[in-house]
Amino acid sequence: MNIVILDHGTLTCADLTPLKQLTRHLTCFEHTQTQQILERCKDAQVIITNKVVLDQDTINQLPHLTLICIAATGTNNVDLNAAKAKGVAVCNVAGYSTASVVQHTFSLLFNLLGNTHRYLSDCQQGLWQQSTHFCRLDYSIDEVADKTIAIIGYGELGQAMAKVAEAFAMNVLIAERRDQPPRAGRVSFEEAISQADIVSLHCPLTEHTYHLIDEPEFALMKPSAVLLNTARGGIVNEQALCEALEKKIIAAAAVDVLSQEPAQADNPLMTYKQPNLLLTPHIAWASTQSVNRLIGQIALNITAFYQHQPRNRVV
Repeated sequence: MNIVILDHGTLTCADLTPLKQLTRHLTCFEHTQTQQILERCKDAQVIITNKVVLDQDTINQLPHLTLICIAATGTNNVDLNAAKAKGVAVCNVAGYSTASVVQHTFSLLFNLLGNTHRYLSDCQQGLWQQSTHFCRLDYSIDEVADKTIAIIGYGELGQAMAKVAEAFAMNVLIAERRDQPPRAGRVSFEEAISQADIVSLHCPLTEHTYHLIDEPEFALMKPSAVLLNTARGGIVNEQALCEALEKKIIAAAAVDVLSQEPAQADNPLMTYKQPNLLLTPHIAWASTQSVNRLIGQIALNITAFYQHQPRNRVV
């Protein structure tokens, strides 16, 4: 079995032992440009890709390819119709990063509410040494207890967020999908974001969730509200978010994902420099444990495929 990993640079902290146990022919490339795919994968039976795009033209020119393993949950980087037409199976992995994403989301929230990032910067600049008192209280420090968090997207991640939020004595609102009557235990989308102190996004990016959070939604939020996006960049109108932060329509935001990645210099969130925005480079998913779980699940997907047992198949 010839296995090729096209963007190993996104998995560098992983233990590849589960894959190495499957084959003596495992080839890892740090990153792969589109024009390099055919040469690198010409003999591959299995391709592992995180974000490298495999389109129809590419899939059709790989004669030995039988299985594509996506090292993620989202499948938008693979032409699923082309794979199906050519008889190539496609598998993804879900649920591997839940603990990591929840931890990172709360880390961002705690930093914003406690202004930790500003205090860290002050200490690094030597301002504590200049203080008259034993402490510095230049910025507000707020607690999460008794705050209301609206969770948008109530799959595995949203449910895990709710469980942790309740442990911190927060009030949890589960938002219904927009334009749908709320099911039992949920509130309407508009009610959720208007009542929330914190709005946390955990839904997939689809045609229905593109720019789900835009100017009208910011106008519904409290001036003290905090927005957290560790889901997908396109769910939020980034220009509208910058304007909401600048005009103090909402208090703060933390973002781990952008509409185009890697970040572009002209993205409004990259040029916004005020302390009420925290920006991290799509790392919420990437704890060491999470990445190792991902590799283990990919190895199980490959084993199941060659044993003719469907597992995490999307095609």
